[in-house]
Amino acid sequence: MPHPVLEASISPLRQRLIDDMNMRRFSRETQRNYLRDIGRLATFLGRSPDTATADDLRRFQIDQQEDGVPVPTMNSIVSALRFFFTQTLDRPDLARRLVRLSHPRNLPVVLSRDEVARLLNATTCLKHQAALSVAYGAGLRVAEVSMLKVADVDSERMLLRVERGKGGRYRNAMLSEDLLTVLRQWWRVGRQQGVMHRDGWLFPGQHAMKPISTRQLYRISACVPVNSPRGVNFQCPIGGLLTPAIRRCAGHRAEV
Repeated sequence: MPHPVLEASISPLRQRLIDDMNMRRFSRETQRNYLRDIGRLATFLGRSPDTATADDLRRFQIDQQEDGVPVPTMNSIVSALRFFFTQTLDRPDLARRLVRLSHPRNLPVVLSRDEVARLLNATTCLKHQAALSVAYGAGLRVAEVSMLKVADVDSERMLLRVERGKGGRYRNAMLSEDLLTVLRQWWRVGRQQGVMHRDGWLFPGQHAMKPISTRQLYRISACVPVNSPRGVNFQCPIGGLLTPAIRRCAGHRAEV
């Protein structure tokens, strides 16, 4: 199903790109990022991106580098443009002209137990406490927390079902007794407030029929003072880095 946020005033080329992404079940966030990054090329050219030449792409990447665009961002733009030229335009010759840059990958800053405790206690809203507890207790990404449904909580097998996580993959995350207790508390309160339903979102947004936004979750975590130069990392669970065995169970890549 097309995402409403992407549907307003669409050109035929943009619609074709969206159809290509929908066909491959790209997430709403990925589609938004790809549209934004392809839009950067269009802004640089001052015309439609499907008219780009090999020299245009070369000049675009040089311009990005001279403007100080971070390497990870440049590589994300390359991924979007490669998809656009290969899948939507059937121009793999242009996609091959785009250069990905290597960069060192640092281990994420992991919060101490005290910092995690401050994080979870920094808000008095039970819904926010429960959402942050899921992010750290089960090692979920922020987008995965946002899209959880009540039915995804399997209290018999002590698992959280994650649908269409990173890369569109389905996986199960481990559910601890303490985390289940927090979720049950939130279920009771949410039912009393009339925002929780058996077939609904685990963390409803301002409208009960929509999930909490990733922006709101990031805003909550940004208010918490932690001893991390990059702030809160939504992929680091409580108690330190995941061991390779636990990472495999959680559905992440095994290397650390």
